[in-house]
Amino acid sequence: RLGSVVAYFMSAKFLLYLGHALSTWGDRMWHFAVSVFLVELYGNSLLLTAVYGLVVAGSVLLLGAIIGDWVDKNSRLKVAQTSLVVQNASVILCGIILMIIFLFKTQLLTLYHGWLLTMCYILVITIANIANLASTATAITIQRDWIVVVAGEDRSKLADMNATIRRIDQLTNILAPMAVGQIMTFGSPMIGCGFISGWNLMSMCVEYLLLWKVYQKTPTLALKSAKVEESELKQLNVKKESDMKPAEGVQLIVEKDVTAFEPQQEKEISCAARIAEPFITFRDGWVAYYNQPVFLAGMGLAFLYMTVLGFDCITTGYAYTQGLSGSVLSLLMGASAVTGIMGTVAFTWLRRKCGLVRTGLISGVAQFACLVLCAISVFMPGSPLDLTVSPFADISARLFESEPLPTIASPEDKPEMVFATGMPSLLNGSTTPANGDPEMSPEPVPLISVSLLFAGVIAARVGLWSFDLTVTQLLQENVVESERGIINGVQNSMNYLLDLLHFIMVILAPNPEAFGLLVLISVSFVAMGHIMYFRFAQKSLGKQLFVCCTPDPKAVSDSSPPGNTSTV
Repeated sequence: RLGSVVAYFMSAKFLLYLGHALSTWGDRMWHFAVSVFLVELYGNSLLLTAVYGLVVAGSVLLLGAIIGDWVDKNSRLKVAQTSLVVQNASVILCGIILMIIFLFKTQLLTLYHGWLLTMCYILVITIANIANLASTATAITIQRDWIVVVAGEDRSKLADMNATIRRIDQLTNILAPMAVGQIMTFGSPMIGCGFISGWNLMSMCVEYLLLWKVYQKTPTLALKSAKVEESELKQLNVKKESDMKPAEGVQLIVEKDVTAFEPQQEKEISCAARIAEPFITFRDGWVAYYNQPVFLAGMGLAFLYMTVLGFDCITTGYAYTQGLSGSVLSLLMGASAVTGIMGTVAFTWLRRKCGLVRTGLISGVAQFACLVLCAISVFMPGSPLDLTVSPFADISARLFESEPLPTIASPEDKPEMVFATGMPSLLNGSTTPANGDPEMSPEPVPLISVSLLFAGVIAARVGLWSFDLTVTQLLQENVVESERGIINGVQNSMNYLLDLLHFIMVILAPNPEAFGLLVLISVSFVAMGHIMYFRFAQKSLGKQLFVCCTPDPKAVSDSSPPGNTSTV
């Protein structure tokens, strides 16, 4: 028994979990801290945070396919190690720059009329964006490729590994911000920067070693298919099985790769061709994504990002205007993590009982049913919904005001400003506005509406994470190996595109009176996403769509759509 425990802790699967936990912990600490740092540096304004969010979303949207293509064209170990070093080195450098800004902010303000400080802000956002792009590459190669190879042909093992990865994500998403938040609260932002930089330096070394160990323990990671057409790959595999030995089959693929690219190496690539290459890759990636048999499933997942029904700064800011304290919000976030973990457990159980595609259908219905509570909350007592208030009135008023942050007499005059002035204090666990004036605290309002809203959001996490795991495994199982990187890169771009649209939607209607309308729009997009998935399931299963499978763990997964010839 002791030997089996030791063997598990030394297995490639556990080492992959450990490396992912370290990576995710560092990511969550940094993503939480950088937003707080930017707010702190810019005088308790959300401007730099908003700019950072837009830059990150826009970069992944434009470069997702190119990053995925780079993942496909290079060896697995090189991609994983390069993205790991770039990501952590960028965070370390960012932390050092932020420490310098915190130490010498007054002096930097006087140099070159403050332009040097502005350049420091631009540098921080740029380097932080590079770190996020490297993190995207790491997620694609580890979560979408390495995990498939480590699981082998066992789809049940793949489902369990996917679920475990999501559980790690859920736990670190709550615990990591809490840890760094305590350091920043009882220490200082500068100490927080130093801690995060030190953590990433140590974590990078450990993760680098873990990646090498996993690579050594899984020899198949060294084998990566050439980028050939899916039909050609199938023909080669069939021929290999019937007419040749395994070594000869591998030799043929290598020979085909060499002969195919030999003329290309002899030709001189023009400067114009080099410039056009990223644009061609971008176009080819989106075309390949559209032609995938799981295209509708991927689009369905992306549509779930067009929502304000999550625990981001927008929803928590709205909750603050409705009278919820920071301690209550932290408890609600903890509850959402618990339901998210329940979703990963539900996924593995449903997949064994009903198959992968039907699991997505059941998860979608469960999520939408819970979000109906959010739609109902819009019309309940305590809801600030008032469509007679123009969402653009406050925006136009601010454009003609001389002060950047006008003084307001009460939350009722400019309710949305409570979010801007109260959020920095909320991050420290206080419900007092940032200027410290207790008279500006939101007046008590009936909690029926906001209670129903968060009840729906928290309950929906079960279906959401089960659905997310379903689509993730569909992409893993049904995308040919040579295109995993670029297809998942485009999928990330789609996710960020819809996420970007949801921020634009909030910018256009920032008033709490309009939040109910945003809730209804969010529920509509979730419904559209699940309708797309339903259409995918209908094509995949046909008349067997509503026929439950008998619980058989050894049964073949129902995730392969008709006509799909890819292999895991």
